[in-house]
Amino acid sequence: MNEHADYIPAALPADLPADDADAWEALTIPVELGGLRLDQALARLLPQHSRSRLQGWLKEGWIRVDGASPDARRKVCGGECVEIDAPPPPEVTAALPEDIPLAVVYEDEDLLVIDKPVGLVVHPGSGNWSGTLLNALLHRNPALAGVPRAGIVHRLDKDTSGLMVVAKTLAAQTELVRQLQARTVGRHYRALVQGALTAGGTVDAPIGRHPTQRTRMAVVGNGRPAVTHYRVTERFPRATLVECRLETGRTHQIRVHMAHIGHALVGDPLYGARRCGDVRLDAFPRQALHAFRLGLTHPRSGEAMRWEVPLAADFAALLDELHGAPR
Repeated sequence: MNEHADYIPAALPADLPADDADAWEALTIPVELGGLRLDQALARLLPQHSRSRLQGWLKEGWIRVDGASPDARRKVCGGECVEIDAPPPPEVTAALPEDIPLAVVYEDEDLLVIDKPVGLVVHPGSGNWSGTLLNALLHRNPALAGVPRAGIVHRLDKDTSGLMVVAKTLAAQTELVRQLQARTVGRHYRALVQGALTAGGTVDAPIGRHPTQRTRMAVVGNGRPAVTHYRVTERFPRATLVECRLETGRTHQIRVHMAHIGHALVGDPLYGARRCGDVRLDAFPRQALHAFRLGLTHPRSGEAMRWEVPLAADFAALLDELHGAPR
């Protein structure tokens, strides 16, 4: 996931077919598998499915043996009739409405601006096929099913809080993507970084996939252009509060750029040091990053618009602690 990763919207996962080839199967347990536990026998017969998945289906009643829902630990004799009426793969159900509360900062017929909380995934993906911002948007406004990605035009990491804009029409989405590509959308963040920064500056360093660790991004020569401006707003004994302004919106851009100059974000599990020498900083459970200001041109009226929100509660509480006596 990423800080405002800009992209051209694509089709929703709902375009996938609902009748997956593995959604229904009927089979007979071979005699030679007699004596095995049911889940073991099924794992032998259906190697395309993990044993944990099969155990889950047994528990949920998706698998029946001789017409009944059995225990996974039951021993088979061979000859049993097994019926599998499995749920559709998660990709098929990812774009379903879910009643998830949203903190709405602004809304009109073209735009929806929200203050995304910590822990909310923006778009369904591997390991997060439900409970996302997309699911919440489809529940709040079912008409967004007709807009690619339910109107999402940029993202925040799961554990980054703050402002996001959603387009409510295809025309608005197209215009907002154009503004992102033209670098005219103002995106400002508060970030608490490790160590002492003496002054502000600019990091102009291309970002791409890490050459050996595929879950990470890195500054690499063949990466995409990435520019982050930062200025110091407050200093603490072992950390510095900075304001970052993005020109581009690459995956993990602020996190990568600040780590690149030796000042990784406090609490960053992917790019930060494990310890900074202050128990309050070391205990913070996420990257200390919040999108506090967002500015853009309204896609219909052409009016310049800007929104600001206060820090997320956990981030504000951390700063309150740091304002107290040092430990």
